[in-house]
Amino acid sequence: MKEFELTNPVAVGDIVTYEIESGERKGIIKTIEPRRNYIVRQSPRMKHHLHLIAANIDQALVIVTVQDPSLKPGFIDRYLLMTEPHDVPAIIVFNKVDIYNNESILVMNYFRELYESIGYTTFGVSAMDLTGVDELKNALIGKTTLVGGQSGVGKSSLVQAMFPHLNLKTKEISSHSGKGVHTTTFAEMFELKEGGSIIDTPGIKTLSYNNLTPMDVAHNFREFFALSDECRFSAKCTHMNEPGCAVIAGLEDGTINDIRYQNYQAIVAELNEQNHWERKKKM
Repeated sequence: MKEFELTNPVAVGDIVTYEIESGERKGIIKTIEPRRNYIVRQSPRMKHHLHLIAANIDQALVIVTVQDPSLKPGFIDRYLLMTEPHDVPAIIVFNKVDIYNNESILVMNYFRELYESIGYTTFGVSAMDLTGVDELKNALIGKTTLVGGQSGVGKSSLVQAMFPHLNLKTKEISSHSGKGVHTTTFAEMFELKEGGSIIDTPGIKTLSYNNLTPMDVAHNFREFFALSDECRFSAKCTHMNEPGCAVIAGLEDGTINDIRYQNYQAIVAELNEQNHWERKKKM
């Protein structure tokens, strides 16, 4: 992976040493302990920097919906590119199941089966009628969990449904969706009385990766990586148009999901375009 400057040298979850200033209720951070892992993304405001979201976490939730707002499968795969490179277990949660029609339920089941088939844990839940909430809650107790997703998917409402004592802020219930609207503006850690902690994060509009190369992406689509040894050019195969590619063969025989592959292609194309403009700037 490439090396980039961070917009924030300290993140939620960091273990630090600090000194309290004399007569003040504030202190100065002196050292940051080595991180066992971290979650990072391209800064949305400074394109050549990275933004450190959280450190020292046990797992990450990505919360999505099929309805209100509609599902964006590409977002799930982009979110997983923040967790996979650092071996952070990810859980995919489909919220608002109480409002799903029959078609939406079929869509949710399709994607749950897809991601479970490649090793991810998934849940179908509702912060409104509490469907699946206890089961999800049990998966979080005793662990430090990063909670993320796009705006409007009900992240804060869901966390509040699992852990009412946290008193997270949600806007008034939307007349359109019947759900609380996410209002988090910065990452914040909350201790759980049951044990463990939650890191609530702002809603994400887009995810880009100036720190990844196409090969990084290939290695972190886990089912692609599992087949890469069978590619003719295993060490350098980007699974795009190389002859003898096992991933393309898997796409043709149905063992590789075409939606995942399309999302992979879009990310690689974006990185190649970004690298193209970077090279032009240096000429």
